[in-house]
Amino acid sequence: MSADFDVIRGSTGDHHPRASGWGQLFYRDLSYQARMRFVIVGAGRVGLRTARVLREEGHEVVLVEGHDDQATRVRDAGFDCVEGDGSREELLVEAGVENADALGALTGDLNTNFAACLIANHHDCRTVMRIDEDYREGIYQKYADEVDEIVYPERLGAIGAKNALLGGNLQAIADVAEHLQVVLFTITDDSPMKGYNLSEVTLPSQARVLAFGKAGGPMGVPLPDDSLETGDRVAVLADFDVLGDVRQLLLGRSAEETAAAAVEG
Repeated sequence: MSADFDVIRGSTGDHHPRASGWGQLFYRDLSYQARMRFVIVGAGRVGLRTARVLREEGHEVVLVEGHDDQATRVRDAGFDCVEGDGSREELLVEAGVENADALGALTGDLNTNFAACLIANHHDCRTVMRIDEDYREGIYQKYADEVDEIVYPERLGAIGAKNALLGGNLQAIADVAEHLQVVLFTITDDSPMKGYNLSEVTLPSQARVLAFGKAGGPMGVPLPDDSLETGDRVAVLADFDVLGDVRQLLLGRSAEETAAAAVEG
């Protein structure tokens, strides 16, 4: 748990702005309820934990792993696994990169991670690449311009890597218990609750507002007369089962849903 909150502090620290903390990692601006497809290259500690978090939220995950024993462990955990070198395009295609929403290259090998991201870019797939903190700034800059997000395992846990793949206006801050998660929502122009006070926001019974922050300001204790405006942030503790409902209430329709409605209209 402490490592999770270290990431929150790190996300506003002095590392490069493209090295994300707890935000804009895996989610695009999609409905939290949408089932998404992910390819994870590397089934070590970071990769497998990330896959588990994504699966718990109802997403589809395929892992690519080059070591026999680790691949067996992945299958024993109930995941689909393509065994082999994650830098080879034919293996990533077999894993489904052509139809994936995002690829997370989370091995301990920088060259493998970068090659996997380049292949995923070719298939118009969001890319998240793991890099170790001890690389020089010049090396970092070389790779940062070629991928969507870079994550540091020393600063990010599995939730942080998951956020990198998903992106958007919500961030998972921490898993509090098996079925509870703290999520940070950023109010958008489309929010049904924009202009309302917190006292007027009726969350599901399994959800609670923990903190509130105005756009550009610090997070603090939520007050009943705090009004919700674009850019404001709301930290909510919620059961996994109602996170979709909370997201719909605070953020409204996703970009894809809005575009579809416009076409249909």
